[in-house]
Amino acid sequence: MRALGVIPARFKSTRLEGKPLKDIQGKPMIQHVYERARRAKGLSDVLVATDDERIRTTVEGFGGKVIMTSRRHTTGTDRVAEAVANLDVDVVVNIQGDEPLLDPILIDECLIPFNGNPPAEIATVMKLLSDESAFSDPAVVKVVRDLSGRALYFSRSLLPFPRNRTRDFRVYEHIGIYAFRKETLLEFSRLEPTSLELIEGLEQLRALEHGIAIQVVETRWQGELVSVDTPADLEKVRQIMAGSAKEGVMK
Repeated sequence: MRALGVIPARFKSTRLEGKPLKDIQGKPMIQHVYERARRAKGLSDVLVATDDERIRTTVEGFGGKVIMTSRRHTTGTDRVAEAVANLDVDVVVNIQGDEPLLDPILIDECLIPFNGNPPAEIATVMKLLSDESAFSDPAVVKVVRDLSGRALYFSRSLLPFPRNRTRDFRVYEHIGIYAFRKETLLEFSRLEPTSLELIEGLEQLRALEHGIAIQVVETRWQGELVSVDTPADLEKVRQIMAGSAKEGVMK
């Protein structure tokens, strides 16, 4: 199985323009993501998909691979689909370009269902949510699965609602990394947005509404993943990485 990691990256962002190029510990954010993705054991290669020459120049400057894509794309998934349309790959991992704390183990875990029989069409990852203050946070996406590990639903609301809070009550946070069979990715990108997708603001619901199964792997990773969407997020990541660097020196 040839698995390719693709990092969609655009310069224009409503809340933090140019965020792929923001400096963190002496490197642009996109370089942190790229280097971490390259450490995933299951990927044959990693590339950045962008529509901006500044990002292209930066990525090539640190030795990364780039594919230029259309400026018309409204989602990272569509950008990834264009990037791989003519490439000889079996599985494509859509890696968020604004998560510089990405652990490569999440990528490898996302690829596990493609070794099953039958292999998955789409796979993603979830993590046990222990902080009850996040149960009602709409920024934290929750997921529930069936007994075979396929997603039943994703929501910004609490899932499941504990009308009867038994010992089995668990809340799982969805981690936004996706792996697709290439053909499924291209099919998905051609589908129109669906009702639930638009209501919740969650692209993965399009797949469920069209009957495309999503396998959800529970991660063993216990770190912190921060999506950089605002200047405050960027500062938080800088502080986390600065702290990690100091600990590394102390060790």
